[in-house]
Amino acid sequence: MRISIFGATGQVGRQLVRLALYQGHQVKAYGRNIYNAGFQDDDKLELCQGGLFDEDLVKDAVEGSDAVLSVIGGSFDGTDKARSLGMKYIIAAMQKNKVKRIIALGGKGQLDGPEGQMLMDDPEFPEIFLPVSREHLKALQQLTDSGLDWTFICSPDIIDGDPTGHFLTSAHTAPTPDKNRVFSGDLALCMLQELQKNEYLHQRVGISN
Repeated sequence: MRISIFGATGQVGRQLVRLALYQGHQVKAYGRNIYNAGFQDDDKLELCQGGLFDEDLVKDAVEGSDAVLSVIGGSFDGTDKARSLGMKYIIAAMQKNKVKRIIALGGKGQLDGPEGQMLMDDPEFPEIFLPVSREHLKALQQLTDSGLDWTFICSPDIIDGDPTGHFLTSAHTAPTPDKNRVFSGDLALCMLQELQKNEYLHQRVGISN
């Protein structure tokens, strides 16, 4: 499969690139500092340098791909609009290139809580995570309105670590038991497995190791 990965130089993005290549996919890895990321030469890997707000470069990075994986990062204080505006440009590029499948990384705050509301709307939700949760929510809303075949992985705390294959997932809510953490490698593995299985089309997904 031909895959475009946005946020390829980040904590999860590096794992995604490595695992996708290991699984035999053709990968377009997109990032501002992609040539400094230390990726090994591979005939199946194409490095695409650019910013998320460059419409033409984003469009070129999506062209010819079968699917998009977005693991866009950024600050937590709400001043960085990469997650929401970046998603806007990615969606537009997918629509122009007629690419339908996208799996994107969000946050745990977009999952449903016990009372049915999103966790980020719970009065006890940590205030420090509200700005980034609002950015993730904007990205999710754009996906739901896009007409694309989307899946939104709502991650808890991400811990650096290679994939173990031992993690739980659940539609729209956190899985049980919920350890409130996931290894970056398992998060990448989950996204690639979803790309193959299409188990959670048009759904938010909780995950935990």
